Amino acid sequence: MLSAWERRDSRFILEHLTEDAVYHAVPLRPVIGKAALTPWVTSFEDVAPGRLEVRNQVAGGDVVMNERTDHITIEGTEVSLAICAVFEIEEGRIRAWREYFDLAGLRASLP
Repeated sequence: MLSAWERRDSRFILEHLTEDAVYHAVPLRPVIGKAALTPWVTSFEDVAPGRLEVRNQVAGGDVVMNERTDHITIEGTEVSLAICAVFEIEEGRIRAWREYFDLAGLRASLP
């Protein structure tokens, strides 16, 4: 999934979400349901690819958690964003995806 984000493969990403999937960047409002997630995911197709560097990852049962640094371009500025992500899996697809990061630190790195 993270490799698909790096290469902006919307089709792959959307195929691996449940119909009722929820993405929640915890400092922001959640995006609920595949219908709402589709335009959000495809909006990244024209954004420069990034590199998602996984530092640690653990899995147990239907939960995968990773600590990573996303090296991405936001509003024309290259930023490195530390993220902790939690994925809840249901029948091989992501049902819930939460990402925790410091929104104030991100805003401070933008012009």
